[in-house]
Amino acid sequence: HMLPHSDVNKTETFQYFTPKFIFSIAKEVPHFTHLTLLYLCFVALLLKVQSIDLIKSKSEQNRMEHHTDLYQSEDFIIRRGQTFQMWITLSRPFNPSTDKLHLNLKIGSVPTVSKGTHIIIPLVDELRDDRWEAAVVKQDDKKIKLSVNSLPTAVIGRYQLTVQTNCPNGQAVSTHEPANDIYILFNPWCEDDSVFMDSEDERKEYVLNDVGTIYYGTSQQIGQRTWNYGQFDEGILAACLFVLEKSGTPPSGWGDPVNVARIISAMVNSVDDHGVLEGNWSGNYSAGTSPTFWSGSVEILKEYHKYIGSPIKYGQCWVFAGVVTTVLRCLGIPCRTVTNFSSAHDTDVSLTTDVYLDENLDPLDHLNTDSVWNFHVWNDCWMARPDLPPGMGGWQAVDATPQETSQGTFCCGPASLMAIRNGQVYLKHDSAFVFAEVNSDKIYWQRNTDGTFSQIHSEKKIMGHFISTKAVGSNERNDITHLYKHPEGTEEERIAVESACRYGTKAEAYSSPTAEDVSIEVTMDGIGPQMGGDANLTISLKNSSSEARTVVLHSQVAVMYYTGVHKSTVRKDKTDVAILPSESNLEYEDYKDQLVDQAALMLTLSGRVKETQQVLATQFSFRLRTPDLNIKPIGKAMVGEKMAVEISFTNPLPRVLKGVMIHVEGLGLLTARTISCGDIGSRASVSMTEHFIPSLPGPRKLLASLDCKQLTQVHGVADITVQDKSNGFFSSGGHALKCVPDKMAVI
Repeated sequence: HMLPHSDVNKTETFQYFTPKFIFSIAKEVPHFTHLTLLYLCFVALLLKVQSIDLIKSKSEQNRMEHHTDLYQSEDFIIRRGQTFQMWITLSRPFNPSTDKLHLNLKIGSVPTVSKGTHIIIPLVDELRDDRWEAAVVKQDDKKIKLSVNSLPTAVIGRYQLTVQTNCPNGQAVSTHEPANDIYILFNPWCEDDSVFMDSEDERKEYVLNDVGTIYYGTSQQIGQRTWNYGQFDEGILAACLFVLEKSGTPPSGWGDPVNVARIISAMVNSVDDHGVLEGNWSGNYSAGTSPTFWSGSVEILKEYHKYIGSPIKYGQCWVFAGVVTTVLRCLGIPCRTVTNFSSAHDTDVSLTTDVYLDENLDPLDHLNTDSVWNFHVWNDCWMARPDLPPGMGGWQAVDATPQETSQGTFCCGPASLMAIRNGQVYLKHDSAFVFAEVNSDKIYWQRNTDGTFSQIHSEKKIMGHFISTKAVGSNERNDITHLYKHPEGTEEERIAVESACRYGTKAEAYSSPTAEDVSIEVTMDGIGPQMGGDANLTISLKNSSSEARTVVLHSQVAVMYYTGVHKSTVRKDKTDVAILPSESNLEYEDYKDQLVDQAALMLTLSGRVKETQQVLATQFSFRLRTPDLNIKPIGKAMVGEKMAVEISFTNPLPRVLKGVMIHVEGLGLLTARTISCGDIGSRASVSMTEHFIPSLPGPRKLLASLDCKQLTQVHGVADITVQDKSNGFFSSGGHALKCVPDKMAVI
């Protein structure tokens, strides 16, 4: 009767049992026993959560920094791989020496730690990258502010949050409040996320732009219509997560964008899983809405969510594609809508578009199941492909229009555009089908008197014209045909087609080489080229026949991210080679402005032997070596006594390194710190001295790394053995680098 209100539940009641309140009860309530008094005092000393503030307003720090302020929702929406802030109000001030606290995040019906669907976030003194951790950054009486680190590989979706506290008097777990659920999305701004996209202009277009253009018509008459993607509209994020849940796939797989894109490709059509849209090409739309009536995705997704997964009528290819763009952008995967003019539909995995004629050259309609669409619309989405060979990351084709099954389900992709372009149709997922859409030959077959068929004609430039998407930052049409195929009629394009068709059901449509007696191999001397120098690779062509052989050889060198995502082509050559070993030289000027973090490059070779028509193809990945940071310990390493290290570094590039930063740390030696070293001139050497006082004895490592826009992945380490003051022996050694400007000399 003394509580502020009488309708509170048992858990909430305990927060009012402070020691002062308990003693006031003891004075007024007859027969108040000592045992009861002790029990209530014990409860009062428990550490309990009274409230959680996720700082989730659209205008506050979390959502602004996570680029989620455009979502028209008051929910807490963040992106994985970044830190976020939160306040927790406790029943009493937090004592770090005796109190413990951790956060629990759970997603799915059976959250499991080993599957990443139950995340336990411990409280630590200092946050580290690549792990779930929380640290107290501010304390105000009973309130503590936490900074929380998330993994860049975390499962995306809606998590339930609870807080568990522990103290000498026992433990308590906060009640789950739906208002405190955390929505975690993919993060194209995070370099460690597999959907990372390094261009801010492209992120604005392919993630943040909620209006776009879809192209239709014919290659001679290209039309366009504006489409409202509306990925930030109120209720759309909830609808998109509902689509994921409706798929029945386990949440443990929702951290992989390859898997998520494939799920969405299946779920946006309704054929075998009661997905979002029912397709209709009959011309009769009286039972629903005509596909041409839709002008955006918002109404479709909201209706699907509202009616608990009842498919919306009706859609055709551009509607399916528009909805896919909305869903993937909403979840944080960069995506664009793509139109292919003269688009083939290959029904028998032949990788050709086949026309069958009888003995009189009349069409055999019952066999002519392949077709050519005036236009077809699908999607490209951006991600790394660690499941494929290097170089296959970047844009991936995804098609939600139900045309053919893939592994028993009506879905398509993601298929690497690089694989499609080069005819590597054996790489997953569904690259053969997309290849046929954009680059299949149209082949005419005539029936013979014995019932067999013979090829009588082929057309090689029919499919895949003016492949179009909206340009970045403008309303212009961007032709991306070159990303899907080599220029029509070139040797490279023919090699891609013939290589692809070897994996089809009609490989006989292309003549086999009369001999396969030439082999190709790429080698590199020693440990590879140094950053700033030229890269020399040896291309060896071996002729095992007794006759002369000539190869038309195409070579291309491309810069890649370490995830295998293609960044840009820096060198292309075409050479007629009489079979002799040859050497390819890549000069610094070719690659200097294109390199990214790991300085990785790939040489792609393809060619044809003129005399036998044998096709040659290979790829060779290599990396440019970066220089070391050299660290030389100076003086005796003793606990509590000042010592120094000399750090030296030579710029290997014929250009100035601007805004050089050095990070140095060593457990038991010195705490992590970052030093600004300014600019370092072309080919210049610098030397600097850093002083510190070791705090722990034993073998220690001093680590250093250098970073600037022009040069990354420069680091070093020095081994230092620190002695206690009671011991006189000491040793040190090692090599690495570190920059700390107590003293700096330019050599």
